[in-house]
Amino acid sequence: MRENDFPAQGRRARGKRRFDDDEPHFLKRGRHPEPALADPDAEPDPETGERWSSWDDAVHGPQPYPDWLVTELAAKDTDLGVLKTGKEADVHLVRRAVPGTDRACLLAAKRYRDPEHRLFHRDAGYLEGRRMRRSRENRAMAGRTAFGRQLIAGQWAAAEFAALGRLWEIGATHGTIAVPYPVQLRGTELMLEFLGDADGAQAAPRLAQLRPDPAGLRDLWRQLVDALVVLARAGYAHGDLSPYNLLVHRDRLVMIDLPQVVDVVGNPQGPEFLARDVRVVSTWFTARGLPPEETDPAALTEDLLREAGLR
Repeated sequence: MRENDFPAQGRRARGKRRFDDDEPHFLKRGRHPEPALADPDAEPDPETGERWSSWDDAVHGPQPYPDWLVTELAAKDTDLGVLKTGKEADVHLVRRAVPGTDRACLLAAKRYRDPEHRLFHRDAGYLEGRRMRRSRENRAMAGRTAFGRQLIAGQWAAAEFAALGRLWEIGATHGTIAVPYPVQLRGTELMLEFLGDADGAQAAPRLAQLRPDPAGLRDLWRQLVDALVVLARAGYAHGDLSPYNLLVHRDRLVMIDLPQVVDVVGNPQGPEFLARDVRVVSTWFTARGLPPEETDPAALTEDLLREAGLR
């Protein structure tokens, strides 16, 4: 591992503002209206299942937009079914296409559950260090009122969108971390790049599903360490990292599911979340055959805390 392999611009001193205190830079460029909740009357066409693309009134991901992304306002979205169900959100496969043309792309639509039915574990711990500007909102979130729960639901989606945008920009420049491109945010629905077969028949497998050979295992561990260094330098810990939220797409390790992304410096529990992330993934790689001295969680945690400016 070489020092110049990773971006240094993400390093920040203790006490400086983090991404939770303000909008990330890519959201400030070409500002869009506040994301609107889906219109309950906007029913899909009963014959085709299509509805107009929601691109127009959503907050968009980083520019330049990828060539594969359909941004035309004439496009229509078709829900092709559920890719994944979870305690906090369901992920649907959506085809966005311009009728009468060959312009089309596949997206993963992550739809957070109603706040009454979501089961984020220890959400108070994850939310430490995230503060909204108005005291009324802070009191509502602290008291878990109905209004406060709605704000928390919005924070999860917004935090994941912001973190993915920041990490996408770093990865596009330096190539040391891979995340799905965050297409748009609309209310509590997050649209992401779909990773899988071109026809959507098969999504990219989770790391937990694979049994790589020794060379492949070592390469995936190297990719993971590189990604964790990028996260730490940007001031983040994943917060819930495991082999179940790492995908392997075309031999590339891709990090997903970042709603609980933790500000390592601003959150008093940040170092503990980071250490837990490292323990979980180190245990998996050791169990699959990597020597313990290569996956030493204590040593890696210390390195990452140093990258985050906490050592």
